[in-house]
Amino acid sequence: MASWLGGLSSGLGQSLGQVGGSLSALTGQISSFTKDILLEGAEEVGDAATELHVSNSRLREIESINAALKFENERLKKVCSDLEEKHEAAELQIKQLSIEYRNQLQQKEVEISHLKARQNALQEQLQKVQTAAQSAQSGAHVVPPATTSASYVPEVRHTSGFEDDMDFGDIIWSQQEINRLSNDISRLESEVDHWKQIALSSRVQGINHPEQNEICKLQNIVKELKRNLSQEIDEHQHELSVLQDAHRQKLVEINRRHREELSEYEERIEELENQLQQGAVGADATNDSKFSEQRKKPQSPEGGKVEELRVVKDLEDEIRKLNQKLSSAQEENKILLKEQKLAKVEKIQITQEYENLKADFSMLQSSTVEQGALLKEQKQLQSKTSQLEDVVRLQQALLEAENEIARLSSLNQERVGKELTSAQHKNESIPSACTEDQNSELIQLRQDLERKEQELNKSIAERDTLIAELEELDNQNQEATQHLITLKQRLSEQRTETDSIIKQLKLDIDFERKKVSELEIEKMEAIKELNSQKEKLSQCSNTLNDLHVSKQQLQDNIKDLQEQLRKAQECNLHNEKEMGELQQRLKEREEDFSVSLGKLTEKSNQESEIAKLQSDIAENKQLNEDLEKSLSDLRTENGKLVAAIEELKQELSDAISEKNKVCLEKDSVVEALKMEKRQLESELNQAEKRLLEQAHKYKQTIEELSNARSMDTTALQLEHERLVKLNQEKDFRIAELKRNIEQMETDHQETKEMLTTSLGGQKQLTELIKEKEVFIEKFKNQALQVKQELEEYMEVSKKQDVLKQNLEEKDRSLAVMKEENNHLKEEIERLKDQQSRSTPAVEPKTLDILIELESEVTQLKVIKNNLEEEIEVHKKTIEDQNQLTVQLQQSLQEQRREIEESKLQCEQMNVTHERLSLEKDEEIKNLQKTIEQIKTQLHKERQIIRTDSSDIFQESKVQTLNGENGNEKHDLSKAEIQRLVKGIKEREMEIKLLNEKNVSLSQQIHQLSKDEVGKLTRIIQEKDLEIQALNARVSSASYRQDVLCLQQQLQAYAMEREQVLAVLSEKTRENSQLKTEYRNIMDMVAAKEAALVRLQEENQKLSNRSEYSSQDMSRETIQNLSRIIREKDIEIDALSQKCQTLLTVLQTSSTGTDNVAGGVNSNQFEELLQERDKLKQQVKKMEEWKQQVITTVRNMQHESAHLQEELHKLQAQISFESDSNSKLQVDYNGLIQNYEQNEKKLKSFSQELAQVQHSIGQLHNTKDLLLSKLGLVTPPVAAASLISQLSGVQYSAPEVLSDESKLLQKKLEQLEKKLEEKDSTIRTLQENNTQLPDSVAPESEIERESQEGTKSEMRQIKEKHDALQKSLREKDILIKSKSDQLLSVSENLSNKENENELLKQAVTNLKERNLILEMDIRKLKEENEKIVASCREKETEFRALQETNMQFSMMLKEKEFESNSMKEKALAFENMLKEKEQGKTGELNQLLNEVKSMQEKAVAFQQERDQVMVALKQKQMESTALQSEMQHLREKEQRLNQELERLRNHLLEVEDSYTREALAAEDREVKLRKKVLILEEKLVSSSTAVENASHQASLQVESLQEQLNLVSKQRDETVLQLSISQDQVKQYALSLANLQMVLEQFQQEEKAMYSAEVEKHQKQTAEWRKKAESLEEKVVSLQESLGEANAALDAASRLTEQLDVKEEQIEELKKEGEIRREMLEDVQNKLMNLMNSTEGKVDKLLMRNLFVGHFHTPKNKRHEVLRLMGSILGIKKEELDQLLSEDQRGVTRWVTGWLGGGAGSKSVPNTPLRPTHQNIFNSSFSELFVKFLETESCPSLPPPKLSVHDMKPLGAAGAGKASSAPSNSQLQDPAGSGTGRRPDANPFLAPRSAAVPLITPANKSGHLLMKPISDALPTFTPLPVAPDASAGAVLKDLLKQ
Repeated sequence: MASWLGGLSSGLGQSLGQVGGSLSALTGQISSFTKDILLEGAEEVGDAATELHVSNSRLREIESINAALKFENERLKKVCSDLEEKHEAAELQIKQLSIEYRNQLQQKEVEISHLKARQNALQEQLQKVQTAAQSAQSGAHVVPPATTSASYVPEVRHTSGFEDDMDFGDIIWSQQEINRLSNDISRLESEVDHWKQIALSSRVQGINHPEQNEICKLQNIVKELKRNLSQEIDEHQHELSVLQDAHRQKLVEINRRHREELSEYEERIEELENQLQQGAVGADATNDSKFSEQRKKPQSPEGGKVEELRVVKDLEDEIRKLNQKLSSAQEENKILLKEQKLAKVEKIQITQEYENLKADFSMLQSSTVEQGALLKEQKQLQSKTSQLEDVVRLQQALLEAENEIARLSSLNQERVGKELTSAQHKNESIPSACTEDQNSELIQLRQDLERKEQELNKSIAERDTLIAELEELDNQNQEATQHLITLKQRLSEQRTETDSIIKQLKLDIDFERKKVSELEIEKMEAIKELNSQKEKLSQCSNTLNDLHVSKQQLQDNIKDLQEQLRKAQECNLHNEKEMGELQQRLKEREEDFSVSLGKLTEKSNQESEIAKLQSDIAENKQLNEDLEKSLSDLRTENGKLVAAIEELKQELSDAISEKNKVCLEKDSVVEALKMEKRQLESELNQAEKRLLEQAHKYKQTIEELSNARSMDTTALQLEHERLVKLNQEKDFRIAELKRNIEQMETDHQETKEMLTTSLGGQKQLTELIKEKEVFIEKFKNQALQVKQELEEYMEVSKKQDVLKQNLEEKDRSLAVMKEENNHLKEEIERLKDQQSRSTPAVEPKTLDILIELESEVTQLKVIKNNLEEEIEVHKKTIEDQNQLTVQLQQSLQEQRREIEESKLQCEQMNVTHERLSLEKDEEIKNLQKTIEQIKTQLHKERQIIRTDSSDIFQESKVQTLNGENGNEKHDLSKAEIQRLVKGIKEREMEIKLLNEKNVSLSQQIHQLSKDEVGKLTRIIQEKDLEIQALNARVSSASYRQDVLCLQQQLQAYAMEREQVLAVLSEKTRENSQLKTEYRNIMDMVAAKEAALVRLQEENQKLSNRSEYSSQDMSRETIQNLSRIIREKDIEIDALSQKCQTLLTVLQTSSTGTDNVAGGVNSNQFEELLQERDKLKQQVKKMEEWKQQVITTVRNMQHESAHLQEELHKLQAQISFESDSNSKLQVDYNGLIQNYEQNEKKLKSFSQELAQVQHSIGQLHNTKDLLLSKLGLVTPPVAAASLISQLSGVQYSAPEVLSDESKLLQKKLEQLEKKLEEKDSTIRTLQENNTQLPDSVAPESEIERESQEGTKSEMRQIKEKHDALQKSLREKDILIKSKSDQLLSVSENLSNKENENELLKQAVTNLKERNLILEMDIRKLKEENEKIVASCREKETEFRALQETNMQFSMMLKEKEFESNSMKEKALAFENMLKEKEQGKTGELNQLLNEVKSMQEKAVAFQQERDQVMVALKQKQMESTALQSEMQHLREKEQRLNQELERLRNHLLEVEDSYTREALAAEDREVKLRKKVLILEEKLVSSSTAVENASHQASLQVESLQEQLNLVSKQRDETVLQLSISQDQVKQYALSLANLQMVLEQFQQEEKAMYSAEVEKHQKQTAEWRKKAESLEEKVVSLQESLGEANAALDAASRLTEQLDVKEEQIEELKKEGEIRREMLEDVQNKLMNLMNSTEGKVDKLLMRNLFVGHFHTPKNKRHEVLRLMGSILGIKKEELDQLLSEDQRGVTRWVTGWLGGGAGSKSVPNTPLRPTHQNIFNSSFSELFVKFLETESCPSLPPPKLSVHDMKPLGAAGAGKASSAPSNSQLQDPAGSGTGRRPDANPFLAPRSAAVPLITPANKSGHLLMKPISDALPTFTPLPVAPDASAGAVLKDLLKQ
């Protein structure tokens, strides 16, 4: 039965040309066989013997049928293989043809695109020419010339283009036909394979009647489907062909009409141009005649005007030349217009070709894509609509072309009219001018000349512009072509993608069709699903573009969100860091408090220490209170933020709901528009594909045309240059233009030749295409025959289907009922098994576990959504903070310039602090190493302990884990360890630098407090001892005890460190007290220094922050990683415990069940658990990501707060500095005012001196009068001397004076005292003036110098103070001396004038110093800019860290995607497992429980009810789990909000503390300013009271010096204490960082352990899965082997019977074989005798023909005949040469006389020739002889007839011998005759001489050579001929000799 079906199906699949005879017999066998099978049940025979007889007879009949079918099957297979080979050869040929035609297509499309670009360029050129012509026509009647365009393509090319389009449509149609035929062949082959499988399965299972019926039904269904498919394909092809014909006809009509219209337009244009030319010629003639008349007129009256006539002649010649030039320009214009028209025509033709190609391509695509009936109709509509649209487009293009032509014609008419009118005006003006004088005529002629020259210039300029425009257009064209190429490449990529998609769809469709044939019951449902899947695939392909657009938008949104996330993460990290720092500070303070309490109990005697501790406690309490306040503030802020977050969430939910509504509306609209969209997309795809094909295949044509164009452009450029250079020389220009025109014409001719050559190549290709079409038509005929046979089969199958439809419906219902019954039976059996077991509560547990797992999955999804919403909320907060940070950065950049100077001092102060931390860091590292070793051992112990408690199933896993733990740990945590190692290296470098700095500070510490250093060294020694003890303990193997000891030691170390911190805190307090005292004592001189020091300190802090910001970021990232690792470890522990419990439950539940089902359930549970673990890990990753976001937000907040605080500080400092500057300016203004007052006083003094001198003169006069009265006459010389003495020395001789003169002296002394007082006041002011610039100069120097130069500055100040004291003392001496020196007043006045000049110089010096200070400020600003640059570098580092963060987030997203894919895989596996279980149990239960079907239906209904209840319970469990998850999330949110509030409170407290400090600093500044004012007042009072308190001033100066010394000492001490305190702070920070490193290492180790365990569990589960799959495969293979064994047993029983029959046949055949062998031997003997007799004999006829041929040949070639005869007769070459060299007569006579006896026969080769062959008489004798031999040697004897039926029983022997004959017969004909050798040669002939045909075909007449050979023939030595040599080879050898 199976072989019969296989034969039938294979017969359906092959070419049925050779099967016709056997089909009728097959149908008869089918009918008889089905009748026998149906009647088997009816026949019942009583006796057993009769039954055996009947069964044996039936068996024999079946076997005979089977044998016949097998034989036919083999024959059909051979036919199929032949057809397949032919098909492959045809496909190869078609592929080559298609490649050639595609290349042609691409070339044509490139040409089209090129011509389009040309056309666009020409259109633009035309527009420019028109505009230029309109502008030119307004002034003149001459049309401006235009340059020739670069359109070289003639009209001839486009006619061939249309023919090629038509050929291309035929090619596409033939390709479609070939593809369809190949698809049909592949489909038939797949059906053959399917029926073979069915036949095999039917053999195995045995022949059942219902299965046969089902097979017949399926066959009928398949036939119906095939018939429907073929009908639909034929209809569709018919419609396509009709549409193509209609479209082609339309196109032909449109082209014809368009050409006619063009020809009409061209004729009109030519007529107009002729009219123009005629008008110009007439005008010229009239002008010439009138001028001649004018010449004749003046000759007669006047003979002296000859010169004027000559001038007129010259002018007329010039006018003629200009007219010629104008006519040439007009001709050029006409040529350009013609070319433009040609370009337009070409453009229209190109558009038509483009539309044709579009239509053809759309038809091709529709024919390839169609596979279902629904899609076919849609695509028919699409093709129709596209064709209609193409027609509409063509009509529009035609209308546009007509409009353009009409416009051009109107323009030409206007030009002609204008020119005619201008000519008429000229004609009218000339006769009127004849009456006028000749001078006026000359003027007019000159004007005309000038005007024409201008017109020529204009035309030349326009030509230049046109040339430039042409070049620009060429460049644009090149750019456009490049753009096209790129577009084509993109479209090619898209096309490859679409092709791949189409291939995948085709593969899916084939797979679905196979399923249809296999699934016998669910066939109709599968067909529906196929159609739905096709529709979905089409929808998916349509929606891809929308998805791409949305994807780009989403990517942009994602980028923005990622940037916001980065910022938020940074803020969160910063906030978390601050939280950690605050917590650590609290802990430190609490530890300090406990230490201080311990010290109180221990050191109760020391009251001073108790007081200090109390003060510490008070400060700690204050700090705690501040921290609590900040926490409360932060909590309130957190609450506000939470409220804001909730509002945002509500807004988000509202927005999402609105968005969903909008999406629904949009979906409805989109579904309505999808059909239109598909049509448009199909058209777009067609266009894109076409462009792609153009891009790749048209490069050669583009290159050729570009070369031609480049040549043209170079020529035009050369012309342009010549025209520019030679504008003045007009004659040369005209010649150059003519040359250029000739060059253009030559180029045009070259392009025409190129096009003609391409047309010739296209014609050759069309001829090849026609040959291929003939080949394709043959294939079509064969396909039609196959279709007809298929239709006959389908008609037969329809009749059978009508009868079997009712049976099919009943069978389907039965099968459905059977399946339901089997399922119910399986479930009942399971329930019974579960009830019978002792553990009834196992299944609900498993159900509960499944429910829990599903609920957890849903909860995790909900958590994911919530986290995403929270991330969006955080992003908004990040944006706000970014704005704040931008503002703060702007303010910082302005203020950082003033900060850089303070860096140097802070770096020196940091040095001492970090050295102490090095030793502690080293100790901590040693402890870390020991702790790591202990941890690894502890982990191993824990694993061992866990294995004891777990089951045997888990013990093996745990043992393998313990074995592989160490290796996997290192593998997993390599990346994290590398990061930590990098951080450690950086810290080591920092520690080295700190060590170097620590040396200098340690020396200072030794100087300050040697006792405290001794204490510290003792503590360090004790620690060293403890470390050694720890190392000793670590070496021992007691793990837990060592861990406890280490913990205790760590606590002890912490206590000791707290003690050290307490000592350091005391020092800090002392430093703070000294600072307060120092601030109270600050003077006016130190105010600016203090302000600068503060600025430097703050600047250093900022620089330190900026320096350590990158390190802090790296630490924060490490901390985040460690936190993530901790949480993952915790989750892994919890999940591993859950896994263990679930595995125990599964083991208990699967003890009583079957092994297979239990294994499947356990595998399912393990997969579910793994999925849950993965989902949990994903949720944890999302939570971690959220935490990172929160930390970044907090960090940003913290940074903003810091920046704000720094801003406040810097603003306060700036205000302080501005105040100090204002004070200095006030002081300076006061000094200037004092200086001005002093100058006024000096003026007043000079006036008083003049008055005194005047009074002295009056006194002298009175004295003289008195002396004259007294009678003491003195000579005038004495008076003169006295006057001179008074004026020069002022009373140098007081003894001579009288009493009156003594009174005057007293008055003078009083005046001198007043003068001295004024001098003292002036000098004190001068000293103050000198002191002030001296104090300003050291201040500027102090600003520049560091704190190391402060002592030297103080010494300088002391020296200046000593100098001032000395100057004061000297001034006292001067005051005493000046009281004695009254006579030196005039000298003092001159000195005072000099001092005034010095004061002016001092003022100028102060101004210069102010300028120097401004320069210093600029330098500081530049340094600040450098700091800003460094800050930017830090920011770039920060961005790099952000990018790493982004990479982590991308990794998270990838993991989420992997988890989703794993979920889908798990679901698919569950479905597969369920189907397998159902299938297996169904097959078993079908055989067992068909009787109890109705009972099991009732049970099934009960089970369905139970399932519904279970589902309800599951939903309830899911709801409860979701509620619990929601509560958990709310708790987490509350915790986070509390942390936020606490952080905010802390920030507020910090801000309050900063503001308080700023206020305190401002108060101090106010106090200092007041003191400065008081001191200034004191100075003023002291200056007024210098006379009385000069000694007091000196004493005050000494006291001030002492105070300054004290202040400088205190300042140095405070600086040292500050440095010490900062070092301590850095030590604490380093110790904290080290502790964090230790914790992170612990967490990393734990993570590595847990990850290793998880991987091992996964590996083991994978191994168990593989084992289970292998067992299942073994079970399947065993079942198959069982079936095969059963089938083999059945076959063995049949074979035993067949063997008996065959043995009898074999014996008969052996007898026949012996008879045949004897006959063979006789025949062979006869043949051998014949061979021996024929060897060495030559045929008479042959020699006669040679002899006659010798005389017939020309005399020149007779020696060739002789040589040939000699070679036949066996004469050597040398002997022949000698004979020929002698007298030819003798030779010929000898040869002819010798040959006269007779002619022998010779073995002749058997190369056949065509009967229609004609001899060529012009060829040589050797060629004629070869042809003669070929014709004569065709064998003609009839072969000995051996019957095929007699040959059949010959087994292997005959076949083996026969195999040698075909090898000879299959050889090709070397002569190229075209007919192969017949394969009917004797198989028994030994291949001794293959050239001699002993058996010839019966078709031809017998040859003379094959007659019986007589003994009278002369024998010759035989020529040795190889057995494989053919006739042609033998003859060629003869010719060579």
